[in-house]
Amino acid sequence: QVQLVESGGGLVQAGGSLTLSCAFSGRTDVRYAMAWFRQGPAKAREFVAAIAWSGGTTLYTDSVKGRFTISRDDAQNTLYLQMNSLKAEDTAVYYCAAASRAWGGPESASSQYGYWGQGTQVTVSS
Repeated sequence: QVQLVESGGGLVQAGGSLTLSCAFSGRTDVRYAMAWFRQGPAKAREFVAAIAWSGGTTLYTDSVKGRFTISRDDAQNTLYLQMNSLKAEDTAVYYCAAASRAWGGPESASSQYGYWGQGTQVTVSS
């Protein structure tokens, strides 16, 4: 089973940058597509970005295109989300996730992911 732990959240001013990390563990011979989701107070969890098992393809929600970059370093067992030009509406708890099945491409539906981290808070002040 895959385990994930997010880190890197914090308080940042609008227009600033922040990079989130997600350390993952599990079988070393199996790789999964991974993603970032976020959930603001009293709001539903929404898709942010996803990356294929190989890191070759990515997918972003429209609101973060051009501002956020998802990447992975499997040698370091880490998933990243680089966030630039942050806006107040980016404030949320950010969760990393791994797909239910191995060797897949990026997907935006939360139902495609079976493994989740505990979340890390990102607060953007305006």
